[in-house]
Amino acid sequence: MSSQSLILGLPKGSLQNATLDLFEKAGWNIYVSSRSYKPTSDDKELELRLIRAQEIGRYVDHGFLDCGITGKDWIAENRADVEVICDLAYSRASTNPTRWVLVVPEDSPIQTVQDLEGKRIATESVGLTNDFLKSKGVNAEVEFS
Repeated sequence: MSSQSLILGLPKGSLQNATLDLFEKAGWNIYVSSRSYKPTSDDKELELRLIRAQEIGRYVDHGFLDCGITGKDWIAENRADVEVICDLAYSRASTNPTRWVLVVPEDSPIQTVQDLEGKRIATESVGLTNDFLKSKGVNAEVEFS
C-alpha cells in the first residue's frame, strides 16, 4: 500500500456481511479471504482490516487505524476518544439502534435496579454497566462474561 492509503477497520463477525453489503451498494468491491484479516478492495487507496467491532474505536483512538465502523456502545465502553462522523443505520438484523437491557429470571426477587445493590453482574460491557449502576446509586460487582 502507498503512504497515502486510508487504513479502515471493518467489523468482523456478525456485522461483517452487512458491512460488506453496505460497501458494495456504495460502489466498492471488497474481497475477503477466509484465512486473512486483511481484505482487499478495488480501491487501491484503501487498506482494510477486519477487527472485532468492540476493538475498532480503541484502535482508532490509539492511531492503529485511520477510521473504522463500530457501534457507539463500543466507543462508550472503551472510552475511546474519537469523533463520530456519521450514523450508519444498518445491522445484521434490522435498522433499529442497539438497545441494552437488564434482565433477570421471571421469578427473581430483583424487581428494580436498586435491588442489585451488592450483587454480582455479568456483562460484556463492564464500563457501561458500571456507569449505569453508578448513575442509579447502586454498588454491585460487575464482571466481564
